[in-house]
Amino acid sequence: MSRVCELTGKGPMTGNNVSHANNKTKRRFLPNLNEVTLGSDTLDRRFKLRISNAALRTVDHRGGLDAFLAKAKDDELSPKALKIKKDIAKAQATA
Repeated sequence: MSRVCELTGKGPMTGNNVSHANNKTKRRFLPNLNEVTLGSDTLDRRFKLRISNAALRTVDHRGGLDAFLAKAKDDELSPKALKIKKDIAKAQATA
């Protein structure tokens, strides 16, 4: 399982640990990923996604999964999230 947010594409970053003596050793900064279940109002379904804490706050701020995916760029989304976005757009077009 990769350490990448399914909604924002946020992944691990690299940097240095710097000691008091200014010695530098490589380290990784990992995103704060959580397995959450988000509901779609349009599809009336729930989806289990592995997203970062920042993405979860953004989903709440924008008013839910449907609103977040409507504004999200396709190249940042995982294949699973992209399929959900297309299903929501399809359902809204027929309604």
